[in-house]
Amino acid sequence: MARRSLTGDADATVGAVSRVRFAPSSNNLLVSSWDSGLRLYDADAGTLRFTAASKAALLDCCFEDESTALACGSDGSVRRYDFGSGAQDTVGLHKDAIACIEFSQMSGQVVTGSLDKKLQFWDTKTGSTNSTGTVTLESHVSSLSICGMYLLAAVARNVYFYDIRNLAGPVKAKDCPVVHHVQCLQASAEWNGYVAGSVDGIVALKYFNRGTDGDMGYAFRCHPNSRDGKLDRISVNCVAIHPCKKTFVTGDDKGYTISWDAESKKKLLEFPSYSGSVASMAYNHSGQLLAVGASYYHEEDKMVEKHQIFIETMEDYKGKTRLG
Repeated sequence: MARRSLTGDADATVGAVSRVRFAPSSNNLLVSSWDSGLRLYDADAGTLRFTAASKAALLDCCFEDESTALACGSDGSVRRYDFGSGAQDTVGLHKDAIACIEFSQMSGQVVTGSLDKKLQFWDTKTGSTNSTGTVTLESHVSSLSICGMYLLAAVARNVYFYDIRNLAGPVKAKDCPVVHHVQCLQASAEWNGYVAGSVDGIVALKYFNRGTDGDMGYAFRCHPNSRDGKLDRISVNCVAIHPCKKTFVTGDDKGYTISWDAESKKKLLEFPSYSGSVASMAYNHSGQLLAVGASYYHEEDKMVEKHQIFIETMEDYKGKTRLG
């Protein structure tokens, strides 16, 4: 089967999923959610390998390496988890909820973006919760992505570029790829560019070097028309760039997941729709698997939101353009 669930209907977890991330070189999948839980699944075996509870909702997570992970919470805390020992420790603290977190393999730093309008940087090796650097912004950070030595931060409708080696210096560049608020962002070193999705359904692809392939980049609406002929402004919640091909996938608020060709600017594949909002997606290191975190409301109690994690096997969709 092309699609399989890591969390069947009987095991669907209370609370919306906030993030799914594959490990750097294995098919272990890290999942954070609003139920305050951090979970590690073996995506091949379909088993739960690790779970840890938090006092606050977890809004994002990332791997430090294959054996350790980081997560950030609505209480402003940054926590580090050791899968082997089960140990947890606090890496840093913001004054407000932390929306996003990344780990830089190049500098060994943890980077967080918060509702307190700050980017902060942390060193997990010092044992101190004092940040190693702070950048103050005019609005909160909605999404982060690290691409080599560069940090990209989505702030309102702008994307800021920072050089991780020189945080005291000025902003490397500022981009305004969409008209409305940027909801999600992912950069690619292979492409030398990034993809951003907005709350009104616009997706933009931009290159760091504006001369790349003679293309300045482009923007388009994922769903040009609704059934009544009006513009369908469905929020693009997440994007995932294929690690080996020049393609990317978008996931939106209505359960649509679509694969796009970055060069031809055409739709490649529309996956069978999900029953709820697609909150997060991630490719594994080879691009053969796509993890999708979908949230929905329980049929018997519309006030109870749950989530499920699905694995799409990309080889099963080869040669197809539309399913479901």
